[in-house]
Amino acid sequence: MNKKELVKITKYLNDKDINRGSSGNLSYRIKNGFVITPSSIPNDKLNEKSCVQMSFTGTYKNKLKPSTEWQIHRDIYLKRKDISAIIHTHPTSATAIACMNIDIPPFHYMVAIAGGENIQCAKYATFGTEQLSKNVIKALENRNACLMANHGLIVGAKDLKIATKLTEEIESLSKQYLQILKSGKKPVLLSKKEMKKNIKKIKNYSYGRI
Repeated sequence: MNKKELVKITKYLNDKDINRGSSGNLSYRIKNGFVITPSSIPNDKLNEKSCVQMSFTGTYKNKLKPSTEWQIHRDIYLKRKDISAIIHTHPTSATAIACMNIDIPPFHYMVAIAGGENIQCAKYATFGTEQLSKNVIKALENRNACLMANHGLIVGAKDLKIATKLTEEIESLSKQYLQILKSGKKPVLLSKKEMKKNIKKIKNYSYGRI
């Protein structure tokens, strides 16, 4: 992974309307730190020089400030050695569900792509705070993605390509679940036993690798 790829995927997500304007943030792990997108720079104006290299202590040398959510990225990398890329977005459908402060239940077998029997919604806390970071890490336990109450979606993976695929898949699932909610009918949920099977099969088939 490198800055060129970070810029390319940031613009791709912007073009796909998963992020808009300067919303969201992306990063990837490097030795003793990580590289993250900057604060307040429109996604379509991003370039490699804009990307901010940070240490795990929170220091940086770039003239531009890192994303206000840098602490979440830092804390996930410190807690989860299996994650080397993070994508935080505000996609329409996933964010709509997050604003209801509810989890996405196992209404579809592909919910297992996030690593658990459901996609959890982290409790709300003000953006850019230590509490939000703690809430997100808790919701990510044994998972690679979670919603963020009244905020958006965050995904972690071993690289940016897989994180992108997961982001798109979860937004698709969110659209489907919203349609069910709008119908007023309750979905038939898959059992824990069935979801464990799906989680195992998805890991074996390497879903998300592109």
